[in-house]
Amino acid sequence: MNAQKISFGTDGFRGVISDSFNYENVRRIAQGFSDWLAHKGFKNSELKVFIGYDRRFLSDKFAKEFATVLINNDINCVVSNTPVPTPMVSYLTTKDYLFGVVITASHNNYSYNGVKIKYQGRSAYPQMTAEIELYIEKNVKSHISKNPKKPIETADKRKEYAGYLIKRFNIKNLLSNIKGKVVFDLMYGSAGDVFDMVFEGCRNVIAINKEHDPLFGDYGAPEPVEKRMTRLKEEVRKNKAVCGFALDGDGDRFALVDNNGNYMTPAQVAPMILNYLTDKKNMKGRVVQAVSLGYLTNRIAREKNMLFEFTPVGFKYIADRIIGGDTIFGAEESGGYCWKGNIPDRDGLVTSLLFIEMMANYKKNVSDIYKQIESSYGFSNFIREDISTLKVTSSKYSYAMKVKSRLPKTVLNKNIKEIVTIDGIRVILENDWWFLIRPSGTEPLLRIYVETDTEKHSKELMKFAREISII
Repeated sequence: MNAQKISFGTDGFRGVISDSFNYENVRRIAQGFSDWLAHKGFKNSELKVFIGYDRRFLSDKFAKEFATVLINNDINCVVSNTPVPTPMVSYLTTKDYLFGVVITASHNNYSYNGVKIKYQGRSAYPQMTAEIELYIEKNVKSHISKNPKKPIETADKRKEYAGYLIKRFNIKNLLSNIKGKVVFDLMYGSAGDVFDMVFEGCRNVIAINKEHDPLFGDYGAPEPVEKRMTRLKEEVRKNKAVCGFALDGDGDRFALVDNNGNYMTPAQVAPMILNYLTDKKNMKGRVVQAVSLGYLTNRIAREKNMLFEFTPVGFKYIADRIIGGDTIFGAEESGGYCWKGNIPDRDGLVTSLLFIEMMANYKKNVSDIYKQIESSYGFSNFIREDISTLKVTSSKYSYAMKVKSRLPKTVLNKNIKEIVTIDGIRVILENDWWFLIRPSGTEPLLRIYVETDTEKHSKELMKFAREISII
């Protein structure tokens, strides 16, 4: 029987535990990674890989299995001795480790696990993962499990990462300048394993769902989206907090609830960050965002004479632009944000700390900060729907061309200004309203995104997008 094909998606390989995610496939990935390193000419004496893992079932065991394969290929590696957030591993690849590996399925359901590869502070870039996939398929060497030929080295690097965060932000001083409490929903994820180190002695910080639960409580999936923000909203209102933050299962995604207990969409969060970076930190340069995110960032960039660019969905594409040098800010619809001066990866704790800094410096709460955005750049009503299809769409571009051929000259009495087809089809109208129809590529799903200035208009545009999406 042929081995299962291993494919790295937007950020790593994922599968159901004991089904496609099993010891055999973890060994195959580790061996393919080892073979790729050898082919690229990395000297084993210079290589050092840090392997982290999240709080899911057997993540620590899978991490040690991965390490065993590396050790038996004479690659130096260190395994974390506790669960850790993914951004911590990204950070370590800018210090003492050339590569990082994280056993995590991020925001997915508790039944999933996965493998992420990190390099130079970010996720492995697309060409790298494509080449690693080829080596996984080649099976140049045996990936049969063996005992490591030397003991697996372990280490606790959490204090190093916490120190990096504390050095970047004067956390106690910032919190002392905020009149009210801040609530964190850690969603039972691995950010909880560093939280106390970062916020030690901060009395106006409240953490919920910090305990270790591989089933992720009532959430099932530790994804910081509005339907899972009910408890965070309640805690913010109950404690009269200035805001609430939510982080996903491995700590790289971020969500925001304002002081009134209202969920803020990523299309509202991103412009607040960009405006702060240009206003208070005097940053100027290129702005990049996933094609599935909103128009307010584009309006800010236009007003400030900055270049603006769309990327396909997947933070690795944004990281490429950040590393390029002229990009000051990147954002994606799923709650990932990064800006100049950070490691080129998303980090939920870093984004939370920036909002704390923002409130302290503006001396305003989140809702007042956003009101200023609305006053200057307009209103945003952003919605998303997933539609099941009969089969997986094999070519996103072909699908986009078919939808494009069916488009009328006007939509909701607005002329079409631009059509973007880098990841599905995004149709932008003359007043910046837009919709994106994006086939999953791995599941029989169409994802539809819409943004206008009101709920009424967004529902009307969503209705149009649903109708034209069926081919």
